[in-house]
Amino acid sequence: MRLPVRSSFRNQLWALLVSGLLVLVALIAPPAALATGAQNFPEQLPAAAVLDEADLLSRAANAEVTARLESLSDERVDARLITLRRLDYGTSLETLGQNLLERWQNEANADRLLLLLIESQNNSAAVVAGSGLQQELSANLLSSTAISTMGLPLREGARYRQASLDALARLEVVLNGQDDPGPPQLLERMPVETNIPTKEETASSNALLWVVVLLVVGTLVPMITWWVFSR
Repeated sequence: MRLPVRSSFRNQLWALLVSGLLVLVALIAPPAALATGAQNFPEQLPAAAVLDEADLLSRAANAEVTARLESLSDERVDARLITLRRLDYGTSLETLGQNLLERWQNEANADRLLLLLIESQNNSAAVVAGSGLQQELSANLLSSTAISTMGLPLREGARYRQASLDALARLEVVLNGQDDPGPPQLLERMPVETNIPTKEETASSNALLWVVVLLVVGTLVPMITWWVFSR
């Protein structure tokens, strides 16, 4: 009479172990579906000036950035902001931008297309421009705008709205025929050593601790119960 009970608890034990492992793998390895490449975008250039795929902007910020992007139409520039969570493996953000320019090259005024891209996983940015803008916006200017002008607010608090507006303001000055104002002035900050963990470190530590506790409890309780009933 004990065999069915023992077999039942053994099955439950294996089921809990498998479930725990699946949960742990899901927490450690982000799904590949979140990775983004040029193939994830429509074949035709979308009408919206902001493609916030990573959901980084509030409704008010989206509207503000959209207005600034559309204001560049006075300079015959079709400017777009694209956000994404994670890139395809082996693809850089600038390469993605170039691939999108090629994908939309048959669109009207494609040579005057200006793309600002932000990746939220690494808080990185890139700026690419169509062939018709290369004389006005040099490669060095686009690179400096992405790395310095956008990089600073992205690194200091993931300020996506500010990064976009600062980049557009700098590029607009150059498009108006004025001298490049350059990247924002970087203030040297001495790191403050402290033994107090940050909020992010505390949250990460607590989350991992709870996962371990739940896995241990989910494993030991069925084993103890099976041992008691099988005696």
